[in-house]
Amino acid sequence: MGEIVGVTYPIPKRFMDRFFKEGKDVFVKPATVWKQLKPGMKFVFYQSHEDTGFVGEAKIKMILLQEDPMKFFETFGDRIFLTKEELREYIKSQERWGHGKKKRKLWMAIELEDIRKYDKPVKPKRFVPVGGQYLRE
Repeated sequence: MGEIVGVTYPIPKRFMDRFFKEGKDVFVKPATVWKQLKPGMKFVFYQSHEDTGFVGEAKIKMILLQEDPMKFFETFGDRIFLTKEELREYIKSQERWGHGKKKRKLWMAIELEDIRKYDKPVKPKRFVPVGGQYLRE
């Protein structure tokens, strides 16, 4: 099947420029597709909602896991691609999908470096699910 070399996650187009133009370098989401990731692996930005496709890449510098995603602001401050208010809304939307389950879910923050944008979007060979997917050689 090929060695895992990185990961891709869908990110709505409206947030993409935060990575490429506003200097944000920390991606936060519920912890999915992360157990095989290591620093130095590739992080590919998959733009969702409109003009979909792979639009850039970066190198994973560090991965942090946390039950309370708001605590990431203590570590990374405004380097996180979402504002505190946007992250609060994201947390609420995840709780709605949880259907009342009490088990706390882990969230992850992926610190990125060497972020670069592609000249034009590259269409993936396969659908990129909401949870993300590993990239293989």
